[in-house]
Parts: sequence; C-alpha cells; structure tokens
Amino acid sequence: MTTPSRMPRYDVRNDGVGPYAAFYCDKCDREYRSQPDVGATIAKDVGRSAVGGFLRRIPLVGDAVADNVVGEDPRYTYHLTPAQLEKAWEQTIKYFRECPTCAQIVCLSCFDEQSGFCNDDSPRREEIAEAGAEQAVGVIKGIASAFGLDQVAKQAAEAAKNAPRCGTCGAMVAAGIRFCPECGAAMAQPVADPCPSCGADVKGAKFCPECGTKIERAAKCANCGAELNGAKFCPECGTKAG
Repeated sequence: MTTPSRMPRYDVRNDGVGPYAAFYCDKCDREYRSQPDVGATIAKDVGRSAVGGFLRRIPLVGDAVADNVVGEDPRYTYHLTPAQLEKAWEQTIKYFRECPTCAQIVCLSCFDEQSGFCNDDSPRREEIAEAGAEQAVGVIKGIASAFGLDQVAKQAAEAAKNAPRCGTCGAMVAAGIRFCPECGAAMAQPVADPCPSCGADVKGAKFCPECGTKIERAAKCANCGAELNGAKFCPECGTKAG
C-alpha cells in the first residue's frame, strides 16, 4: 500500500466539542472525518472557567484581561493549526489511496487495490464495471423481492446483462448511441433483424426460423448497421462500404 503524497480536499468543522477536519475523495466526494480533540477541549474549558473566574474577581484586572489570558474557546473554533491538521490527516489517511496515473487522491471504493490504480485507470476496469453492474442488479433483486416484484428484477437483470458496452473502454452505453460518451470510440450497436412476415428475430438467416419466409436484405454498413442504399460511404458513420 502506497501512502498518498498529499492531503485531498478538506474543510474544518465544529459540532461544539472542538474543531475537526473532513477529507474528500477526489472522484466521488465521499467524506472521511477526523475526531476532535475532546480531551483538550474539556481541559481548556476547565482552565478557562477556573482562571477566567479568578481573574475576573480581581478589580484591577477585569473581564477584558481575563478573556485575553484564557484564549480562544475551542468549542467555537473553526480552524486547525498545521500540527492539528496533520494529526487529523493521520487519522483518516488509511481510507485514501493515490493513483499513479491520474495522481488523484481517492477513497477505497474508487481504488482497485489489486492493480494499484483508481478504478478508471485500472487495467481491470471492465471487470470492475461488470462487478458493479452485478452488484446493482443484486440490490434491485433485493428491493423487488421485498415488494413482491421478482419479475421486475428478472427483467432488470436481463437488461443489465444484455446492455451494450464500448469495445474500447468497457463502459455501458444506451442502445442506439453511435459514439461512446466516455472515450468517444465509435459504437457497433447490435442491429435488430426481424422477419418481415412474423417479426421474429432471424439473426442474419436467409429464411425465417419461425415461418420460413425468405429474407430479402438491403446492403448495410458493417460498422453501425445503417442501410447504405447504394452509397459508397455510410451516411450515418462514414465507414466505407465493403
């Protein structure tokens, strides 16, 4: 495990027991909080009460001098010293990793420990995307089962399984998309091949397997499946006709 070379984005908060830091993942913005130094806050509060009360009883000192002596109240402080910030980072650093490719500081959910890269730059990104899709389907199944919608879950699982993916980066894309929204690669989408007589999917056959009708085919683009209508180049994607 490599230690991040720097801190990620953070802000300082205070819930009434002392300041603490919240650090954010560069990719998903998930936050991880350090613990406020409650012991120091209590000790300082006791000291403030004791010393401040004692000084205020001296006529020549008064409230103004007492306030200056006891210092700032940590219960209302919204900043950390460099040493306090470093201590807060030490508490949460175990939840972060640094990607050697994009140099972003990401949380464990956005990092592939096996390859040592963030999920987007990992050589296993397709495998990770598939695992994420399977996990999402599992969640859908659980919700559907709880509400008696098992058939809906089955249809959702089938849709996720058959969803088209980019052949370059592995991202799932919507049907009909010509170019991948993640990497810009041209998409070769599956083209429906229905029988003109009964509507069954003939899947490239010369005769319909359901009704036996002969299938007359128009020349189509080998890349996107659009009809060429005699054109030398595809009117949809520009691919040269074979």
